[in-house]
Amino acid sequence: MTAALGTEDAQHAEDTIDVVVVGAGPTGLLLAGDLAAAGLSVTLVERRPRTAANLTRAFAVHARTLELLDARGLADALVSTGRRIDRLSPFGGMPVSLQRLSTRYPFVLITPQYETEKLLERRALSTGTDIRYDSELIGLSQDRDTVTLYLRRTTDGARTTLHARHAVGTDGVRSTIRTALGLPFPGQAVVRSMILADVRLTDPPQDLLAVNGNAGAFGFLVPFGDGWYRAIGWHRDGRAQDDDPVGLDELRTILRTALGTDHGMHDARWMSRFHSDERQVPHYRSGRVFLAGDAAHVHSPAGGLGMNTGLQDAANLSWKLAAVLHGRTPDPEALLDSYHRERHPVGRLVLRISGTLVRAVMATGPLRRTARSLGAAVLPRVGPAQDRALGLVSGIGLAYPPPSGARRPAGRRAPDLALEPGPHGQRLYEALRTGGFVLITPPGRPTPPGAPLTHVHWRAQGRTAARTDCVLVRPDGYVAWSAPRAADTELAAAVAAWLLPTAPATRTAGPAGPAGPGQKA
Repeated sequence: MTAALGTEDAQHAEDTIDVVVVGAGPTGLLLAGDLAAAGLSVTLVERRPRTAANLTRAFAVHARTLELLDARGLADALVSTGRRIDRLSPFGGMPVSLQRLSTRYPFVLITPQYETEKLLERRALSTGTDIRYDSELIGLSQDRDTVTLYLRRTTDGARTTLHARHAVGTDGVRSTIRTALGLPFPGQAVVRSMILADVRLTDPPQDLLAVNGNAGAFGFLVPFGDGWYRAIGWHRDGRAQDDDPVGLDELRTILRTALGTDHGMHDARWMSRFHSDERQVPHYRSGRVFLAGDAAHVHSPAGGLGMNTGLQDAANLSWKLAAVLHGRTPDPEALLDSYHRERHPVGRLVLRISGTLVRAVMATGPLRRTARSLGAAVLPRVGPAQDRALGLVSGIGLAYPPPSGARRPAGRRAPDLALEPGPHGQRLYEALRTGGFVLITPPGRPTPPGAPLTHVHWRAQGRTAARTDCVLVRPDGYVAWSAPRAADTELAAAVAAWLLPTAPATRTAGPAGPAGPGQKA
């Protein structure tokens, strides 16, 4: 298997698929739906049967993820399926209000992962994704032009071969694609014999979120909003293996130790025992193959960051693959490489955040528990520290390094800016539903010629002076470029640096004007 690449204008067989995605969890479904919506041919491969309910995974959807779903017209539908938590009391400390978040979604949405998957599956199918359930990847190879994937149907053992211009592994912590690429997955197990369950309660807690850890155990309860609760329990002296039987009595005992009561727990519809790892693959790209979600990084469930990080991986990668496959970028290789450059540090940060949280939960000894309690008491009283913590956990505060030669706010998340009402809505995340770049300028500025983007204008603010700045926003809602005042030629150059292919004669020099991804200024 080789990682050598050819140019994007290489000839491909008629039956070559643009992108094959392996793994139909939330990350794979969002990615496939984005690519198909961009007009690419996409096949999504999943080993599970379509009817298999996925009750074992995530339940928290953070603000940044809801913004990305809003940019696809999906957020309101998902919000209607769950409960909102707008304040947290870490380790029994003072409440921290999520209303401090500057976003349309200043809360954590609690909803079962299968609700997210159902929504994303409907979108993927509606945009033309070919979803193949009961199909298991058994190997892959790649050359300079093509990825070849070898599949086996789980129902009858029939074998199929797919050829694709690119492939993405979103197939989880035991990723077959990662294994086939020979990539290591370094890290360690941090929590063993943790119990997860969906249960009903006779005596629900007064607060939406019940969580506590002490010298003996950790317990967690959160409502889905339909009468079911997600319960998590861990006992410090637990020595059970992942495949040992688990019963409701064991979980009741743990929650009584951690919370003082089991809240009348009964009628578990699903229970499982698992261990939690902290691992990250060194490289998110290997030739024409990419990794995203749990295939690239896995961490403890503390903070509910896993699914959110994977969905944000998908949002970062999808538009880059689409731009390269449609020939709408000056430097295809630099743009594809920027996926690893931007998302790998985020994955590493998430490992640190979730690791810090789980170690605080598991704190032993009076000194460590006192330090944990002191931190929980101080954080709500220190505004900047509180905002920083909320920004990181919610994803609102995450940013990417600006391209060479560019200045902030390039690389930062774009807020939901108010726009002059028009065919693309009246706020930025409505305009982003076109799936491409959005250029915001004062009224009267011409649209740069030849650029595939959505051009919108600032909303007038009454007697306030009209905004004169120009902002180019990436499809994933991050600022690509901005200028307080820009001549038409500067504006056209900035757009070309991101969206227009460079003519062969000038390819090495790059277009004039502000640097695009991977270009020298």
